[in-house]
Amino acid sequence: MTTATDLAPLLDRLDALLALVARSAPPAPAAPDFAAAEAFVWSAKDLRFSPVKRVNRVEMTLLKGIDLARDQLIGNTERFARGLPANNALLWGARGMGKSSLVKAAHATVNARLAGEGRTPLKLVEIHREDIESLPVLLSLTAPAPFRFLVFCDDLSFDTGDASYKSLKAVLEGGIEGRPDNVLFYATSNRRHLMPREMIDNERSTAINPSEATEEKVSLSDRFGLWLGFHKCSQDDYLAMVRGYVAHFGLDIADDRLVAECLEWSTTRGSRSGRTAWQYVQDLAGRLEKTM
Repeated sequence: MTTATDLAPLLDRLDALLALVARSAPPAPAAPDFAAAEAFVWSAKDLRFSPVKRVNRVEMTLLKGIDLARDQLIGNTERFARGLPANNALLWGARGMGKSSLVKAAHATVNARLAGEGRTPLKLVEIHREDIESLPVLLSLTAPAPFRFLVFCDDLSFDTGDASYKSLKAVLEGGIEGRPDNVLFYATSNRRHLMPREMIDNERSTAINPSEATEEKVSLSDRFGLWLGFHKCSQDDYLAMVRGYVAHFGLDIADDRLVAECLEWSTTRGSRSGRTAWQYVQDLAGRLEKTM
């Protein structure tokens, strides 16, 4: 006859096993407090939204040479914030031309208009490229919330052997659940099709049906209804950017000296862009002992 004393070692082992399973199981996601801020950073490791009290952004008036993209993105963002149909957006092209700055500035511009009307603000959520596979979990937490969300991934691209782009395709369009009505996805990339050209060419050369292999790779970017291209700026646009920053921050410098210095600055870096203009103005402000 088996007694309680005989079962004690077995029960102890079962308790230890249950404790081990409990420790290894992922914690349930904490209920997010989306009223805490207007912007958040998604942490896939902790399954939580970290509030951002002050977004690192450039004022819309300081973004020069991208007027068409600016107007299109603001219009798309505002329509979404008001509950109207809108498209996922891909901002692609030359580095340093204000792609991510435009997304953050558009968010601020639209929220300022909503605030003036007493409307609920649009929430901005940043997801890092390496966390893109956790996007379905993010969406499951934002879908029931009484807010509208702009999910933003900066510098999105995929390399050879990276299959996580397939999960993104299903989320954007084509999956059974699809994208929740209160979520819009914006991404920036230096690549128009989010993948290196040699990756697409390799798929074409080794596939039985080359056109089908290519379609598989480029179809991800097709999920973005709004494509906004950013190209290298002209010298006039570059000078307009520099002068705009100088005027905004009240830096005292003669225009001929400013032109000579900022052109030399861009030449030494082999690039004319908004980022190059900003870096020059930061250097200038430091030399003039001015804060920005």
